Amino acid sequence: MTPDRAPYATFWEESRGRFHAEAPSATRTPFQRDRDRIVHCAAFRRLGHKTQVFISPEGDHIRTRLTHSLEVAQIARSIARTLGADEDLTEAIALAHDLGHTPFGHVGEDALDDLMHPFGGFDHNDQALRILTRLELRYPSHPGLNLTWETLEGVVKHNGPVRGDLPLTLSEVNAVFDLEVDTHAGLEAQVAAISDDIAYNHHDMDDGLRARLFTIGQVREAVPHVDEAFAGVDRDHPDAPRPVRIAEAVRRLIGAMVADVLAETRRRLAETAPADAPALRRAGRQTVAFSEAMARREKALKAFLFANMYRAPSVNAERSDGVRVIGDLFRYYVNRPDRLPEVWRDGCDAAFGRETARTVADYIAGMTDRFARRQHAHLFAGSPRTRLG
Repeated sequence: MTPDRAPYATFWEESRGRFHAEAPSATRTPFQRDRDRIVHCAAFRRLGHKTQVFISPEGDHIRTRLTHSLEVAQIARSIARTLGADEDLTEAIALAHDLGHTPFGHVGEDALDDLMHPFGGFDHNDQALRILTRLELRYPSHPGLNLTWETLEGVVKHNGPVRGDLPLTLSEVNAVFDLEVDTHAGLEAQVAAISDDIAYNHHDMDDGLRARLFTIGQVREAVPHVDEAFAGVDRDHPDAPRPVRIAEAVRRLIGAMVADVLAETRRRLAETAPADAPALRRAGRQTVAFSEAMARREKALKAFLFANMYRAPSVNAERSDGVRVIGDLFRYYVNRPDRLPEVWRDGCDAAFGRETARTVADYIAGMTDRFARRQHAHLFAGSPRTRLG
């Protein structure tokens, strides 16, 4: 054990290995290799043109799934370092957590889930596992990225244990590579999950203010702790221009949340005193968490963003169009799987069935916003309301 790692951290020397056996690297730990494989995969690159909130954002500074994932990874590494967790494993999980998202954000996932209901449904977390274990084709000896047990476990369980009926891919992977889905994840995955919450709340607020979906005054009036942050900025920097005021307020809000997470996590660690990573997994609750007071603050900001940003008329109009695009593409390809790119056709049945539908869902889920729109325009030129099937 090295001095900078806590006893309850995940130790790369004790990794449970990979889905397919392979020789170790002479220069990188297993978790460093996992991180690098994620960064180099095609699904990660596509996040640069996938919706975070705004569909196909034209503003150069509006966040995408890619920039969001990088911001989550930065926050997660900082927290992991302070807690003595493995930073590389934490970063790998943070970078992979959104790989399974469809074009057009959550509304795209909902649309694809509805279309796939007769065939087992669609879930972006399960789709991320599908990408990591099957859909990425980069190695001659196996499909997927062949990541370690710890990284796959973290991606699957970063929001907590998975109970009840398991999604399709998780059920199949878990049968041969037991991810212990009924326990909590390791410290690193829990850090990645809460870093996601910290990042998207405050960066979405930043984007909403930049897009002028709401004003500083409106969010200050509705969310007291945001008001406190802006009051502090105005007191310390009374002449700062609007962009600087916003950036400084967001910085302070994130800093306060990180400090709260560290304090609450240390309190919980002191209560349970896990001797090692397996003991932390068996603690029976999340170890990395907000305090009750900060959880209430996070809920208040999330409620404001839901009402004033995620359901804003301009955002809803784009989302409705995204639902139409995904529906049209899905119905077209399940009826014409021969029109899929060659690499996708092998997964289709001769007759329409689950495997065809799943292959079509995989293909559409991997599309970027702009590619989905281009495909739709190509297939339905002059007939924007065409419906097939």
